[in-house]
Amino acid sequence: MERVLILGNRALAEEVWDLLSDMTDFEVTAFVENMDRARCAEKLEGLPILWIDDIAPYAKTHKAICALGTTHRKRFIEQAAALGLQFATFVHPTARISTHSSIGEGTIISSGVMVATRTEIGRHVFVNRGVLVGHHTHVGDYVSLMPGANIAGKCRIGEATYVGMGAIVVDGMTVGAHSVVGAGAVVTKDVPDNVQVVGVPARIVKENIPGR
Repeated sequence: MERVLILGNRALAEEVWDLLSDMTDFEVTAFVENMDRARCAEKLEGLPILWIDDIAPYAKTHKAICALGTTHRKRFIEQAAALGLQFATFVHPTARISTHSSIGEGTIISSGVMVATRTEIGRHVFVNRGVLVGHHTHVGDYVSLMPGANIAGKCRIGEATYVGMGAIVVDGMTVGAHSVVGAGAVVTKDVPDNVQVVGVPARIVKENIPGR
């Protein structure tokens, strides 16, 4: 059984803990905080909340997973990696991942997800429940795909981009790095880096954003 620390201790961390409880080969032993040390006086789901600077002794016996929905989770992940933590990859048993596709280190594949053939999911990606990812698609590192998002075939989703609940990216589109696709948007043409798009069809409403 793999012992696990969850980076984060808010609502999404509870959801990830619940997902892992369905998997008999993982055991969550603690949550981790890196901003508000007072949180470490509390417990979550009956488990301790550890301060980030205190987790180095766990590196020999545990792996980590980051349960932050924000695409800025890279900082937290790099803090843990600098202390020697390695990262696990989780695929919920109700997900279907093509055996001809790949999933990077630290990625979470939630319940009901489907990933088609010849697709690459990067490192530390959060693929929320019910997401569909088509064939021959590339999803970059630190991307967040929210519930019910539908990414069609031959698409590219740039690093640290956020695709909102129920959004659709049609075949062959590229969504740039650090961008945000609003909930329910339908992307019918390429989206540049660092913008927010909303609507049907999706249109740019903000520029020069740093992700979400």
